[in-house]
Amino acid sequence: MQGVSSLVKSTIPNYLSNLPIPDSFTGWFKLSFRDWVTLIPPTAVLAGVGYISYLAFCPAARKCGESGRCNQKVRKHEAKVVDMIDIENIAEKAAFCRCWKTNNWPYCDGSHTKHNNVTGDNVGPLVIKAK
Repeated sequence: MQGVSSLVKSTIPNYLSNLPIPDSFTGWFKLSFRDWVTLIPPTAVLAGVGYISYLAFCPAARKCGESGRCNQKVRKHEAKVVDMIDIENIAEKAAFCRCWKTNNWPYCDGSHTKHNNVTGDNVGPLVIKAK
């Protein structure tokens, strides 16, 4: 516990106070190459923390689910889900799912509404109408 206390109370503050951060905007142009190289590690840490925070707190960043897959439940045993439907078998109008959340695959049951609310997406069904 003493090591963590020393790290937080003295090591990190000393490191940050020794960084070559200029007092003015024009001071950035006067930094040497060595000064710029010294600023790379803290900049990388800040960028990483910012990106992880973005992924954690922005629902739109989590596309299609935690695993990155859009299809979470439809015929997972198949290498590729392909459906062929004859036009003659379609009624006056048919709506086909594009969000992979439907319980009536391949037809849309409106599940995309919840998906859009959670993820910030704008997906909707593919609607085919007879002429």
